[in-house]
Amino acid sequence: MSADAERPRASSVNSAARSLWSHPVSEVRLVDTRRAEALGKSGVSTVEDLIRHYPFRYLDLSMAGAIRDVPFGEDATVVGIVRDVRIKKPRPRLTITEVAIADDTGVVVGVWFNQAYVAQRVKVDDRIAMAGKLEMDFGLRQMKSPFLERLDAEDGPSQLGRILPVHRATEGVSANWMRRLVLEALELAGDVPDPLPAALRVKRNLPSLRHSLRTIHFPGTLTDAAESRRRLAYEEFFTLQLAMALRRHKTVADTPGHAHAVGGRSVDALRKVLPFTLTADQDAAVADVFADMAGPSPMNRLLLGDVGTGKTAVAAFALASVADSGTQAAMMAPTEVLAAQYAGKVGPLLDEIGVSWCLLTGSTPAARRRDTLAALLSGETSVAFGTHALIQEDVAYKHLTLAIVDEQHRFGVEQRLALRHKGESADLLVMTATPIPRSLALTLYGDLDTSYLRERPGDRGPNHVRTRLVNKSHRGAAYDVVRTAVAAGHQAYVVCALVDESDAAEARAATREAERLRTQVFPKLRVDLLTGRMRSAEKTDVMERFRAGTIDVLVSTTVIEVGVDVPNATIMIVEDAERFGLAQLHQLRGRVGRGEHPGEFLVFADPRSQEGKERMKAITTTTDGFLLAEEDLRLRGEGELLGQKQSGLPRLRLASLVGDADLLDMAREDAREIVELDPHLQSPENALIALEAEYVLGADATWVRSG
Repeated sequence: MSADAERPRASSVNSAARSLWSHPVSEVRLVDTRRAEALGKSGVSTVEDLIRHYPFRYLDLSMAGAIRDVPFGEDATVVGIVRDVRIKKPRPRLTITEVAIADDTGVVVGVWFNQAYVAQRVKVDDRIAMAGKLEMDFGLRQMKSPFLERLDAEDGPSQLGRILPVHRATEGVSANWMRRLVLEALELAGDVPDPLPAALRVKRNLPSLRHSLRTIHFPGTLTDAAESRRRLAYEEFFTLQLAMALRRHKTVADTPGHAHAVGGRSVDALRKVLPFTLTADQDAAVADVFADMAGPSPMNRLLLGDVGTGKTAVAAFALASVADSGTQAAMMAPTEVLAAQYAGKVGPLLDEIGVSWCLLTGSTPAARRRDTLAALLSGETSVAFGTHALIQEDVAYKHLTLAIVDEQHRFGVEQRLALRHKGESADLLVMTATPIPRSLALTLYGDLDTSYLRERPGDRGPNHVRTRLVNKSHRGAAYDVVRTAVAAGHQAYVVCALVDESDAAEARAATREAERLRTQVFPKLRVDLLTGRMRSAEKTDVMERFRAGTIDVLVSTTVIEVGVDVPNATIMIVEDAERFGLAQLHQLRGRVGRGEHPGEFLVFADPRSQEGKERMKAITTTTDGFLLAEEDLRLRGEGELLGQKQSGLPRLRLASLVGDADLLDMAREDAREIVELDPHLQSPENALIALEAEYVLGADATWVRSG
């Protein structure tokens, strides 16, 4: 049978089976109106949502032994009848809940602190399972904060000897009922064809989709559950990486690019006028960029730079190459402050080598804007620095062949593409000074090739900026450090998390803090304020005065987090540092010690949680941004680091960027190999994965095809 004939047949089979997955969850037997409403509140609204409502843990009842035989100090599961439920209040703001269960051999007491709701979940004579570490305390066998599961009659003696899955319950649907409903959903629609080609499953030793869906919910052993989870997690990564590979192929392989000159007069001249020698990392990154720009396909590269590693210099060489090619480049920054800074740093270098440039932002005066647009349209101007203003509808270029997007995570995918599409098959260089864990970079930017900058230029080694954790009650000594620095001719930042008190009562608001410092702490110093809510002209004025040295202490929100470069600023105080992520603190730290003088980074914090304490320890002991990014990912998880949902990014239900990096690498390799051999997924063996990708991406499937 031909490929064209086979594909419609496979499509119809898969579509028929898959269509059930999109039906309302109320079509599952036993899901009445009340349960459907309760499930909907927890995000389960379709049959697929219920099938994909995976267990978050398992109770190994096959290992549940007699209470008297459970060894102390080890994790174990015990099953028994509830004999007593008590709530104690030994002192204010402390509640102790105790649940005693017994079997024929003994008693064990579960103890929970400030979790009185546990007493509402069980009653005397209920049969329950508890899982935790067994300890001897006050002469009693105890488990502190154990996991507790009530076993209904249907989960009675027959459950012993097997693995009991624990699904997240919701109000109105208990964990026991959730098990039954998932089983009904699997009976209704669990037999879908497997989208992964058989050869791929054999290569990666992956079980089938049907087997994995049933086994992850109702495993015979914990090993079976782990194998099924691995397969389903791999599939999540694979679907995402397939979409990335398709978009990359459409952008890079299917589109002819502009072959730039990479060794011309402007590039040579730039090397001579640079006031420093490139680091080995910078040289390697420039070589990567030049190889892409000289090639027949459009560049699609991400430049990941740690703080202070000089990604701007790499970008400058790309701009010079465009000038040598007689075309144009646009470099877009997320803020006017940063756009103006790039113009101020790179612009003079371009002047020295005879390359014309302009700055275009939302606050550019109307007359100057008209002249700037005319120069871009005529080709008189080679390089444009700017903000979102560069992608406005009335901005046109004579021949744009390079788009540089700085701090990509602050732009949407559409904005990145809008700049690129101002030219025909323009090269794209995406840059960020926010270190990103490798797994997160592959997930968000899997369609881009990557270059890394880790080495800092000059004498600014890892100890150039000293980081100290300061208890909030010791702020007086930190203020003395600021006074000493200003007396020596330097400047300081004080960073607050929020703009005004209405945002959060606990945070030291920037507006209030600026006034307090100006009147009470530093009355003899020049203190000013910078926030993201100020008008563009006001922000520009404040930054220009700070650079000029007419402001001693700048109180700011995180508007100065990325890219702001004032070499004379040597001190930074961060208020409420426990409110910030590690990556953000590292970015802030990068604003000081940018010149020849060493810097001090003082974090005011009083962390209460274990996570907060670990983050403060990490920022004070580690200066490698990529290591900090990995630690941030471990502590906070990908959900918080991803922030707003990325356009076209499928939800990761099982796959973990922290624990499944090996699966991500496999999925990326396999997806690229498949797309390389079959870029339009037209072969019979790839028919189902093509449908799967479109099904999972849904309305965002155009993201794959948009390039």
